Amino acid sequence: MKMKLATLALGAALAAGPALAELTFPSLSYRTGPYAANGIPFADGYADYFTLLNERDGGIGGEKINLIECETGYNTEKGVECYEATKGSGALLYQPLSTGITYQLIPKATADGIPVHSMGYGRTSAKNGKVFSHIFNYPVNYWDGASVGIKHLLDLNDGDLSGKKVALVYHNSAYGKEPIRTLEELAKKHGYELTLLAVDHPGQEQKSQWLQIRRERPDYVLMWGWGVMNQVAIQEAVNIRFPMENFIGIWWSGSENDVKPAGAGADGYKALAFHNVGSDFPIFDDLKTHVVDKGLAAGAGDQLGTVLYNRGLYAAMLAAEAAKTAQEIHGTSNITAAMMRDGMEALEITEEKMATLGMPNFGPEFTVTCENHGGDGLGAVTQWDANAEKWTLITDFVQSDQDVLQPLIEEDSAAYAAENDIEERCN
Repeated sequence: MKMKLATLALGAALAAGPALAELTFPSLSYRTGPYAANGIPFADGYADYFTLLNERDGGIGGEKINLIECETGYNTEKGVECYEATKGSGALLYQPLSTGITYQLIPKATADGIPVHSMGYGRTSAKNGKVFSHIFNYPVNYWDGASVGIKHLLDLNDGDLSGKKVALVYHNSAYGKEPIRTLEELAKKHGYELTLLAVDHPGQEQKSQWLQIRRERPDYVLMWGWGVMNQVAIQEAVNIRFPMENFIGIWWSGSENDVKPAGAGADGYKALAFHNVGSDFPIFDDLKTHVVDKGLAAGAGDQLGTVLYNRGLYAAMLAAEAAKTAQEIHGTSNITAAMMRDGMEALEITEEKMATLGMPNFGPEFTVTCENHGGDGLGAVTQWDANAEKWTLITDFVQSDQDVLQPLIEEDSAAYAAENDIEERCN
């Protein structure tokens, strides 16, 4: 039985009967709308990894995988509708691929007992498993990203940012606002001046923000963008001749789609990362043999090895490994959402495990615990080579400044617990 990939229309119910496979993973995707160019490769990578497991391995632990794809258009309301339409399917895990949707699903999924993996996005303080029992954001979060970005700037300036000017160009949404608090705290610690420049959805109008950057001449620009906003920002930076090596995007602002439209002008642009880049990994040979060559690829098969395809692949790999962990913990292959949650909380990703999966050095090692649902906060910096049309990791994976971040996480999660009458667990 092959994986069933069903695209649900909004408002559709799963009334056709039980799922055709044992392990059901909904995919809240967006292949339409202003963010489709970035949503498509992620959704393809996510689907293709599960197809690979079905075709090559017979599923996970002998149980075939059922992927249900539901189109959200990166719209929070539609994302919630997709969740409500699919949660009764035996859903084991949600990957919302949207900070706005994640915020809405945190109380819903927790009440329903279904885990959520907001990998590298969503509510940062969900790292605190003592408060957020069903929400996981490993291996890294937005505050980690902000810190790793500043650490890179420190490395470029012999450890001293005092008197430097740093501008943040951010999507004017819950997603874009996530790093502000951290950057403000790090500014106090390192003495740089922070300027905040919001860009409204979808991000096509940025003239005023870049005129301000040209006028105030910040030393560095950080960006929390998504979709067309990234392309426009990079082109505007080219237009004002801002040095690309001083322009650093978060990992959602560092795909091929973001830089290619600017051509040679984008050369040297940097982006943060929490996994490796390119297709020089054994798993891509298996994907070609068992998925692409069989005509089973979710898309045209032309996205393999791109940044966001790799990210979808990585997300599916982590979900599959958590499912295997759950099967081992509970001694059954036919796991429930509650069991899946336990597997996610006991997940351990080692280099040995990644190598066995055909993904050596694909991402950092990390261990999830009851207290820590967010991993170790390791991030790296990539840089775009416009001539070769490829991204390259230019740093090792380094740890974020936990001395600054952990108190912020404790404070924010404690406030959430108080507001929602949640008792801490893991005691």
